[in-house]
Amino acid sequence: MNASPPQVPEFGLVCITASDRVRFRTITRKRLLQFAIAEQEQLLRSLYTENLHRLHQAIAFCQENDIRLYRMNSSLLPFADAPVGEAVLPEFADTMQQIGNFAREANVRLVLHPDQFVVLSSDRPDVVQNSCKILGAHARMMDMLGLPRSPWALMNIHGGKGDRARQLIQVIRDLPDAIRLRLTLENDEYTYSTAELVELCRTANVPLVFDAHHHVIHEKVDSYNHPSVAEMLVAARSTWDIPAWQVVHISNGNQFFRDPQHSDYITLMPESYRYAPWIEVEAKQKEKAIARLRQEWLFHNTPLAIK
Repeated sequence: MNASPPQVPEFGLVCITASDRVRFRTITRKRLLQFAIAEQEQLLRSLYTENLHRLHQAIAFCQENDIRLYRMNSSLLPFADAPVGEAVLPEFADTMQQIGNFAREANVRLVLHPDQFVVLSSDRPDVVQNSCKILGAHARMMDMLGLPRSPWALMNIHGGKGDRARQLIQVIRDLPDAIRLRLTLENDEYTYSTAELVELCRTANVPLVFDAHHHVIHEKVDSYNHPSVAEMLVAARSTWDIPAWQVVHISNGNQFFRDPQHSDYITLMPESYRYAPWIEVEAKQKEKAIARLRQEWLFHNTPLAIK
């Protein structure tokens, strides 16, 4: 790899903790619709109050444990894209501004991964329209938190439906700045290869979040140290205007190497990830997996390949 390593890579916590320290409430659409509008608003008011308090706790947890990146739960403010949520949300403007300020003071980077229903390349116009609506609600939340309109506060999605790159590029270009300037794309296991998305991201002018596990599944290779992993890490970095902001994902297969299901811990790590500035750890044991990575890989020069 013809690049010098950055400072020590930073690990990211994904949504919740393995302990009960970070948890969030939710409500189903079916239950919400059982109530009159005024009662729906009160239910969401209570839920938003509780979840924003828990977001503050999540940031504090990251600060305490020297975790500098936190992926917010995509269901943090459910129904914020619906009229009932839009009516309630302005009441929390001051609270959200304070939380955003706290995250900056705590030196914790906040990012988001909207759910799987966000598909900008769908062949159904209603799906694309709803996806843009969901992204708009997330962008509004990030604006209210005072997060920058840049990939520092990224909103990460997958490429979605295959063979529709031209549509995906055009939809991205037409997005409002609050979404487009934060948007990143991620390679997936089966549809878009990393190389395909690198070119798409360059054309659409959005960064690529490289996922090594998705890459090895898609390419059917048997090691994270296959040359293509390091090559695609560098290629993905070229899509970031500020390379030091590059985010990557790591997970391990649960039952076998290319198992899409995530394992409890990370026992195999690409050596090229020592050159990755920010690594989101997608492991079931969350902060425990991060602690083990620090102990067994981060400050050691030997490959991590624990059996």
